[in-house]
Amino acid sequence: MLDTARRIIATKGLIFLKVRDVAEAAECSIGSVYNEFGDFDGLILTINRETVSRLTERLGAVPSADARAQLHGLAQGYLEFASQNANLLRSLFEHRMENDKPFPEDILNMVMEAFALMHKPLVRLMPERDPAEVALIARTLFSAVHGIISLGLEERMVAVPPEKLRQQLAQFVDAQLAGLGVREKR
Repeated sequence: MLDTARRIIATKGLIFLKVRDVAEAAECSIGSVYNEFGDFDGLILTINRETVSRLTERLGAVPSADARAQLHGLAQGYLEFASQNANLLRSLFEHRMENDKPFPEDILNMVMEAFALMHKPLVRLMPERDPAEVALIARTLFSAVHGIISLGLEERMVAVPPEKLRQQLAQFVDAQLAGLGVREKR
């Protein structure tokens, strides 16, 4: 069931995921899908948890010896992951819980763990800044990198062309750090 659902999301997008298709491919009843995952949200959240785990693992492997290089590596790692898993990553941000139920705490914590990967090098680069301010800067930087990549990969009207994303992300990270008063080592 999971392999089928993951494949549908990865190739076609979340909007094309239907319980009936998952059940047919898994040669089981629709009820079996609900028994396994509780509801449709449970199926999607299981895949989204896997996606966040894989993203966090990928970004966690970025070398951390140099904080500035780490931020660049995180941005580039996010670009690579998004390029290879565009629909799965999009599903994470597009999914809305049925009946406006809140997202489970564990998945929110997993996303925050991914955000925290940008927080650590920023703390090292700006040790004198208020920790709450650095946390907000990290979330903003992560969101901006996500937006640049998402628009670029979707080739939206105002997006950075996909072939220029790597270069523009590097320039963006440098510009952000300069604007925050973080000077490059000489």
